[in-house]
Amino acid sequence: MRNQPEYNSGFTLLELMITIAIAGILVGVAIPSFTSIIASNRLTAYANELVTALNLARNEAVKRGMSVTVRKVDNNSSTNKGAGANWEDGWDIFTDADSDGNFEAGDVLIRTYDPLKFSYTLRGNNFSNFIRFTSSGQSNTNGSFVICDNSDGNDAPEANTSKLIIVNSVGRGRMGLDSNNDGIPNTDTTATAASNITSCTP
Repeated sequence: MRNQPEYNSGFTLLELMITIAIAGILVGVAIPSFTSIIASNRLTAYANELVTALNLARNEAVKRGMSVTVRKVDNNSSTNKGAGANWEDGWDIFTDADSDGNFEAGDVLIRTYDPLKFSYTLRGNNFSNFIRFTSSGQSNTNGSFVICDNSDGNDAPEANTSKLIIVNSVGRGRMGLDSNNDGIPNTDTTATAASNITSCTP
């Protein structure tokens, strides 16, 4: 019996081009979605980091029986990272013996937080430079912080690009709710667009 000739099996040029075209379409669809997930996760991580920092400062104030301050990094800072103008440039937590909001001789640095990624803003409406917690755990004032992924530079919260951290009159910090599920935090629990935060720089 004669053996039939064997042929090498493989892709034709046409099949290879079709496969590459389909892979390109899939990558084009997946990358924007993946980028969005990364940005959302980073925003949540930054918000959680700030809430953790505020809780740490409050707990340290109660534990040590003295004022503890969270201050944005600037010329008066312990680390002087370059005269940061805003909270997104980083912040320090330190004991504040004379309760003036400045790091001075005799104060103890508890922790330093690094700057946020360049496209993110972090601003406080009643905390222009610092927030101080007393030995009873109360803050020097109440107010809120807004964190935004401000990649487009318009300083306006858009769906899933911002977080609100509220500090109440007794110094407790919490995440702002999105009561109307539009992706923008609300200043209260009223489920209307009218209660949405309106700026990344309150």
